[in-house]
Amino acid sequence: MPTPAVPCPCGLPASYAECCGPFHSGARSAPTAERLMRSRFSAFAVGDTAYLLRSWHPATRPARLDLDPEQRWERLEILATERGGMFETEGSVEFRAHYREGRHTGSLHEHSSFSREAGAWVYVGPLSPVDFD
Repeated sequence: MPTPAVPCPCGLPASYAECCGPFHSGARSAPTAERLMRSRFSAFAVGDTAYLLRSWHPATRPARLDLDPEQRWERLEILATERGGMFETEGSVEFRAHYREGRHTGSLHEHSSFSREAGAWVYVGPLSPVDFD
């Protein structure tokens, strides 16, 4: 886990402790689908598989999640959002997540679906085929 003062991996101008850290620890819930997407990217970046599984819709959640220790998630671009606000129950986020694996760099492009379950936003899955560059 990053130290509290480091910049948050999600790209917002705040420290990890002020931004995604409270979501990962369970102290707060993401208020919007976009914030959940950002917190999930940060969880991939810091290796928090427990949060990734906890924030995944029960109908689509895998039984387990093994992250590649060689893959480093470095930067997130939010390309578009649709619905997913504080007072909505469904939304989508289109994003590009940039990674490094050894000397290779690449990105993952996904348009994701999110819904509220028991008052909390969860990741449902991709709305279209996932594209790795």
